[in-house]
Amino acid sequence: MTDLYEAVRGLDPSRAAVLAVALAIAFGFEVVNGFHDTANAVSTVIYTRTLRATPAVLFSGVCNFLGVLLGGTTIAFSIVHLLPVDLLIDAASKSAVLMVLALLTAGITWNLLTWWFGIPVSSSHTLIGAILGVGLANGVMSGEGLGTGVNWEKAGEVAMALLISPVIGFAAAAALLLVAKRWIPDPKLYAPPPEDPDDRPPWWIRASLMTTCGGVSLAHGSNDGQKGMGLIMLVLIGLLPAGFALDLNAKHGADDARAAAERLKTALQTRGSSAYQPEIDELDAILANLEGKSSLREVAPDDRILLRSALFHLDRRLAEFKRLEKPNQAESLDAPRRQLRRATEYVPYWVVVGVALCLGVGTTVGYQRIVTTVAEKIGKSHLTYAQGASAEVVAMATIGLANFISLPVSTTQVLSSGVAGTMWANKSGVQRATARNIILAWLLTFPCSMLASAWIFVFGRLALG
Repeated sequence: MTDLYEAVRGLDPSRAAVLAVALAIAFGFEVVNGFHDTANAVSTVIYTRTLRATPAVLFSGVCNFLGVLLGGTTIAFSIVHLLPVDLLIDAASKSAVLMVLALLTAGITWNLLTWWFGIPVSSSHTLIGAILGVGLANGVMSGEGLGTGVNWEKAGEVAMALLISPVIGFAAAAALLLVAKRWIPDPKLYAPPPEDPDDRPPWWIRASLMTTCGGVSLAHGSNDGQKGMGLIMLVLIGLLPAGFALDLNAKHGADDARAAAERLKTALQTRGSSAYQPEIDELDAILANLEGKSSLREVAPDDRILLRSALFHLDRRLAEFKRLEKPNQAESLDAPRRQLRRATEYVPYWVVVGVALCLGVGTTVGYQRIVTTVAEKIGKSHLTYAQGASAEVVAMATIGLANFISLPVSTTQVLSSGVAGTMWANKSGVQRATARNIILAWLLTFPCSMLASAWIFVFGRLALG
């Protein structure tokens, strides 16, 4: 945390107070996310009597912690890029910090409300709805129009992933259960656990369910933890731009950025078109700023946010070129663009560890409400060993695939849909009242989180003048 200590030394007390509140809200979102989503992993192991509740949630909490540490950061910036372009360019503005606080406050509020009623909703949906809300509100208040405050292309990618994943969860879990019935004809697997609470399933079933519980927890930590990382970085960039606008601790950061900028300049010059001249001029300015520097720390503090903005502007324009060019031409821009983004798209290790701790600790508390809904109230009969394993395997695989292709998905939706799919395949029946409440909550999550974040942002803007 040396970088944080250096950045806050001599900070104005009022700004330091805002920073403390903003970080508390951001890390608090991860705690709430943890206990809201615990049921995704532990419901099956608790209700099949594989593990008792306390060791189950502790095991899940440790796996969530490890998932955050091992998951990388690509999804963090997939979520961040949903935010308005002017926020990403000028994260040091009051409006930018207010947007992040508004969307985090709205997300925490909706998660706590649905948790209180024991309704399993998606923290991903909540967060993304809140992002869209502040984006739309910012577009209106800035006078640029309702549709200008959101990166709609990225929003479309994320929305598609969130819409398809529960369908995959339902269908794949149902299919897996039917396959298991055909190839593993053990009656114990397809009957509710015995009434005796001390009666445990066979060791190999327990091992399978513990493995899937751990896998879902790891995948959840990897996917959901990154969302909080990106938003915490925006708080740090907004309030401490000199310390966090660029990756000051990257070894040879300036050398790497300069090499990437030179490769991009060469690639654009070889196209022989004057249409690329503004980007070549921008690259010349970036190269001039990096000249003679081996570390990004050598960039003057007042110039760091300007360099970050220039790099972001350039990357957005190069992305437009990539869509217009033939695939073999666009490839020459991909590698240097990724290398150049490393100067701004990074997460300090203390942020990763802080998010991991918050998500892990959050996973170990407050789990009872939603666990009961997932395990007892979705289907009309008790969850069987095979149903629990099928739903968990599908959730683990779906979220793992989403992590691999850097797309955010809802662990809650995938697992809840998987449980419902196994109930349908087993002909156990689904409780209509619970299904109605869950679907209604899913449908309301987007508009409610959007309206809440937009209202908080507008109110804050008016209060700040």
